[in-house]
This record gives sequence, structure tokens and C-alpha cells, in this order.
Amino acid sequence: MIRTVPVTAFQDQKPGTSGLRKKVPVFQTPGYTEAFIQSIFDSLDGFQGQTLVIGGDGRFYNRDVIQTAIAMAAANGFGRVLVGQGGILSTPAASHMIRKHQAFGGLILSASHNPGGPTEDFGIKYNISNGGPAPEKITEAIYARTQVIDRYMIAKTGEINLDKLGKFEAAGMTIEVVDPVADYAELMETLFDFDAIRALVKDGFQIAFDAMHAVTGPYAREILVKRLGVDPACVLNATPLEDFGGHHPDPNLVHAKALYDLMMGPDAPDFGAASDGDGDRNLIIGRGVFVTPSDSLAMLAANAHLAPGYSDGLKGIARSMPTSGAADRVAAKLGVEMHETPTGWKFFGNLLDAGRCTICGEESAGTGSDHVREKDGLWAVLLWLNILAVRRQSVMEIVQDHWTEYGRTYYSRHDYEAIDTGQANQLVAALESKLDNLAGLQAASLTIEKADNFTYHDPVDGSVSRNQGIRIFFEGGARLVFRLSGTGTSGATLRVYMERHEPDPARHGEETQKALAPVIEAAEMLAEILKWTGRDAPTVIT
Repeated sequence: MIRTVPVTAFQDQKPGTSGLRKKVPVFQTPGYTEAFIQSIFDSLDGFQGQTLVIGGDGRFYNRDVIQTAIAMAAANGFGRVLVGQGGILSTPAASHMIRKHQAFGGLILSASHNPGGPTEDFGIKYNISNGGPAPEKITEAIYARTQVIDRYMIAKTGEINLDKLGKFEAAGMTIEVVDPVADYAELMETLFDFDAIRALVKDGFQIAFDAMHAVTGPYAREILVKRLGVDPACVLNATPLEDFGGHHPDPNLVHAKALYDLMMGPDAPDFGAASDGDGDRNLIIGRGVFVTPSDSLAMLAANAHLAPGYSDGLKGIARSMPTSGAADRVAAKLGVEMHETPTGWKFFGNLLDAGRCTICGEESAGTGSDHVREKDGLWAVLLWLNILAVRRQSVMEIVQDHWTEYGRTYYSRHDYEAIDTGQANQLVAALESKLDNLAGLQAASLTIEKADNFTYHDPVDGSVSRNQGIRIFFEGGARLVFRLSGTGTSGATLRVYMERHEPDPARHGEETQKALAPVIEAAEMLAEILKWTGRDAPTVIT
């Protein structure tokens, strides 16, 4: 019942910050998907007879790869597979399922916020037993194995009915098709005051949630509608589709423009939110105000004690390096640890496991806590609703109160997408060659205080991660960060992050790009983006 199939190694299977992402036709190359999954299994020890969780965001090719992964798990000796009904399982729900059922690990099939469809993106990510993304030592071992792999193992399991809940036996392995929402919804009830949120909704508080035809539709229906009483018509695009309805399931102001326009209009609901392809990112918009992910992290941390799950206070806060310093000011006031990590949720895992932080977040719309080991879009939405239910203020009032107390950190990210990889590498190399000589120089109207390429020293296991992004600090508190992203599937994406702290409440009403104009000008002067890439404007501004 088990076949060993020869395969030629593929040289392009290096995992990025969140697994391997390629176009669907690449994964459909004979042996490509199998070689990568086998490389994962070959890089692990001790899983014989253990449980593996498998699920994805429902994008095109999701079901096909799940069938392959189940057959390969059986061939390689796993004892049980838990798979979400219909192949659906949000990334945070998968993390919780791994933890709750003490699974050895999990395969999450998603390209997150990237488009889906026959010619669009697909991804495979391995999560370890704590529910979090595999750390670098494992992803490096996986990549090393992909370079030399010469065979994969697959069992004859037959077509598994992914739509029928129940337990099946195939090739000596137990396969359980489980409700993808139930465990997660029960966890949310333990963290948040659902009675208070229900009362808020009953009093006429209006919510608009855009599931973007992605994985969180079923979760929003169960939690927001069935358990909290939100009008079903307020959960938009709630049916997961293989191509996300032809849209880009990225909850930012470009791809969730319809929600943004609604929230800025004359008949706006009180609260608007969206999540992405696999449910781990979030967009928060109040009536007339967009809350940046960096600000959202800071505001959630400052108010988390209002939710039952965090009533004892926070152990610490963590943020990715490109995320603004807004949360740092909250940590200082609360007297708790503040951690700055490289981009990639896997870097929060050690801190969460060691009890060194409770809430963490990234500027790329990811926020979460120690309830799972992934960022969690719906969790962030529910924590905001819990805070609103207790404070009985508008989102705008909560934002303005926070800025008055902590100052406003103006923040923006400029993405230059699908640029030539060689040009992107030349730009970064040229900028890096200048770092040692930048201190004291003028850039636009700003004076450079210091510059470096961020190196992270993990305080838990002592591991060191170098070359995590170029940082340029200016006198007065402004900062620039340049980083090449590992989440795209074609070319390179240059991300430029800009921030400036403004303590004066009288100057908290400026338009963000205008407030950041000196920092934006300094970015072009220092990195010479036009010269190296030919781009005179970013693809996306968030």
C-alpha cells in the first residue's frame, strides 16, 4: 500500500517567513508538492504514530494537496490526521487545534493574503507542536533536504471525503474530518466577555465585517452572528471561494477599499473590520478613522485588561522590528517587558512559550496573544469589540484618548512589488555599504542619529538572527526601515517603513503622508529607489 517514488530535487523550495509560496502551476509540476512535503517529514524526528493537523484557507488546489498530504502522512508513519471539514482551517484555528489535541505538528496550506486561483498563489507551511510556525533551524533543515531529495513516499488511501464529518481508517492511519470552527469558537468564549459584546450589539451598535470570500467567513458566522447576535447581513463576503471572488484577500486600504469607503461615509457603521485569506491578519476601522496595525497593537495592549482572558495584566509585549514604537510606550507605562523581533511570527514563539510576553503584533496587520502561536485576525476583532463594550466609547474616541496619553506615532509602509530581484539586492547592498558612515549626516531636513542592519538575539534560547532589515534612526525619534520581503511569489518586494512620533496633541490631525514627508524624502535620498528600480512611486501605500 506504500509506494516509494523517485523524484528529482527542485532547487527553488526555500521557505520564506511563512513557508513555501509559489504559483499554483509550479506546485502542479509533477513531484513538486510531494518533494516539499517529503522534505518536511524527512527533517523531523519522532512522529511515528503521532497526530498531524492539516487544513488550509480554501484557495484553489487546497483540496488536491490535502489528499496528497494525507496519503504521504500515512506512508511516513503518522498515526492520525485531523483535517478541517471541506479542507478549511484558519491558521489560528490550526494552531489551537495542534495545541488542544497535542498534535506533533501541522501542515497549513495557504499563501495568506496573496491572490488565489488556477494561475495565482499557493503555499505550504509547517507548524510545530506548540502550534507556531517552524523556527529557522527547522526551515533551514527542510530547505537543505529539498536540495538533495531523490524520492517521496505515498500510500494508497483513496479519495477521502473531506466534506463529511467523521473518522476513517486508511493505510493503517486514522483520518478525522473535524468541524474547523467549534474548538476555536469555544476558545474565544473563554477569553472575551461575550455577554458584554451581546449587550453592545443589542443596544444598536453596528458592525461590518468583511471576510473577503476567505477562510474566516464560517468563523464570523458562528461567532459574530450565532453567538453575539450580529445581523447576518453585516458579515460580508462570507463564503470561502477558491479564487476569493477574483479579489486580493489582503485586509488593507487598497484591497478592502469598499469597507473603507463604507466606514468613511455618512451612514457608516460603528465598527468595521476585515480578515485575510487564512484568517491571521486584521483590518480595524472605526467610523471616520482607520486604525493602523501598529496603533492597534498599542491600543489593544493598553486596554487588554478589560477582557476576562487578560484581566490579570500582561507579562510583556512583543513587536516585529518594522512595527512602529507605539507599543513600546505602552509597555513602559505598564512596566512590562518590550521585545523587538525580526519579521515572522515564528520569532514570537519562544517569548510566548517562556511567558515573556502576552500580546504581540506586526505592522503587516497581524496581532495575537499567548492563546495560540499564530497571529489571529478574528481574535483582534473580538478584543476590540470587548474594549468597546466595556468603555462604551467610539473607536475615534478611544484612538484620540490613546494619542493624547501616549502621543501619536505617524506610520506608513511603502511597498515596491515585483521588482527585479537583482536590482532589489543591489539597492540593499548599496545602502548597507553606507551604514557605518551615516551618523551625523543630513537627509532631507532630518539628521541621522545612527544606522544598522538589525540583528536579533533571542533572550530565551540565545539564537542569533542577522541581516533582518536596515534601520535608520533620526534625531527627534523618526525612523526608516528597508527590508526585502519573503512573502511574494514573483520578483522581489521592497518594503520601506516610515515613522515619526508626535507628542503634541495639537498636531495629531495631520494627514499621514504629509506628516511623514521629511522621512519619505529621506528614504529616496538614502536608498535611491528610482535609480535602482526605475520606480518613482510605490505599488501600495498602507
